[in-house]
Amino acid sequence: MSAAGPPQGARAPLGGSDPHAMGERGGHALPEGVQRVAAALQEKNHPHSPVMLDGAARTAQQAADALGIAVGQIAKSIIFRRLADDVAVLVVTSGDRRVDEAKVAALVGPLGRANAAFVKERTGFSIGGVSPIAHATPSVTLIDQDLFRFDEVWAAAGHPHGVFKLAPQDLLTLANAPVADVVEVPA
Repeated sequence: MSAAGPPQGARAPLGGSDPHAMGERGGHALPEGVQRVAAALQEKNHPHSPVMLDGAARTAQQAADALGIAVGQIAKSIIFRRLADDVAVLVVTSGDRRVDEAKVAALVGPLGRANAAFVKERTGFSIGGVSPIAHATPSVTLIDQDLFRFDEVWAAAGHPHGVFKLAPQDLLTLANAPVADVVEVPA
């Protein structure tokens, strides 16, 4: 991101060209999920506020294309349902990797698929905009060690158009989660 404003394909979340400004943009407040993420980031003194992309970024590839970065720099949020207690299990992984469900289950217990209603109920976010932070209910969270290949990554900010910048190590504090080997071996 340049000092002049948000990355290509993005617009300031609120007020003017400064992507870190808080307020209202064009008379429209940020979506509720993005406001929740922005508040959580501010509470943890994170230096980067969410930005809103011009188009939806429901996939890691769409987000990477909009931001002009490698798909691996997208910190995608994958939700599973832990069968023992029906808790959401969040795996924050690199956009160019696939989660190995067996590796995750070995760490947290047997898993099931999470449908859209479960994801929305547990996280407060719709699929395509699930942030790694500010969930509606606490999630068991694991951070993919492969994210640490990058100095800078971008994560969803609670809406399909919302993203925020961070360093992978920021996830340790923001998500209060451990780093683990949770992905399939790349071919």
